[in-house]
Formats: sequence, structure tokens, C-alpha cells
Amino acid sequence: MPICILLLLLFLLPAGGHTQPEEPVRGKASYYARRLHGQRMSNGSRYHRDSLTCAHRTYPFGTLLEVTNLHNNKSVIVEVTDRGPYIRNRIIDLSHAAAHELEMLRQGVIQVKIREHNPMPFSNIVIPFDRNGFLLPVTQPAAMRATLPEGK
Repeated sequence: MPICILLLLLFLLPAGGHTQPEEPVRGKASYYARRLHGQRMSNGSRYHRDSLTCAHRTYPFGTLLEVTNLHNNKSVIVEVTDRGPYIRNRIIDLSHAAAHELEMLRQGVIQVKIREHNPMPFSNIVIPFDRNGFLLPVTQPAAMRATLPEGK
């Protein structure tokens, strides 16, 4: 029986490496020039200025990033579809639509904070065991049990 419990816990626990959210990265952001509209991106798709996309040097294609303008605290969620920027002191290139959402079109280059966006983060899983290590029967989901008053 203890081996079954160990296997169950190994299956349910998150894999090592990404148990804590990464710290936000701060740096300068710019946005794509108008002439790039319709050009192929590094992932093979075509750039459309009205899409919420970006270029980043290291995040995998398809990763969602939350980019926050540090001047006005406006945020936008973009998808990594390209590599770059290739200017030394910049950390991200944004599409025109994303730049518009951040209100950075006038400035051109702004200070931003970037963090990976996880739309459905895993929450802690409570596995009901009795003191002997046996699974207890669950009649209600944990969310329902938490909202019921004491004694019910």
C-alpha cells in the first residue's frame, strides 16, 4: 500500500524546476515598424499589426507573456511569435496593437516589466488520507466544503 501512495504523490506533485513563478524581468521595450506588416515571423506565421504578439530572444514560441508599462501600469498579454529584438539594450519587441494597449506609440521605447502568463496555475491538491494512509471517501468537492458553515 505505501508504494501506491508514493506513486500517487509523485504523479500529483509538480515537476521540479518551475514550482515557483519566475521573477518579473525589467527592461526596455520597442514595437515593430509599420513596414513589417505581412512579413514572416520566426515561427512561420505572418505578422499582423493588429495581433497581440511579440519578439523575445529566449522564450519558446507560443509562450504568453504579460507586459506592463512601468510608467502608467497598463498591461497586455502577448504571444511570442518571433525572435529579437536585436538592439542591445532592449528585451522585447511588441506588435503595434500591443504597443497601442500599453500607450507607448508616442514614446517608441519604454520601460516594461515582463512575466510569463499562466492562465490556469495549478493550485495545491489536498488528498484526503486517514491516519493509516487510506484514502477517505470524498462526497463534495473541496471548494464546496470550504463554503459550507461549520457543522453541516
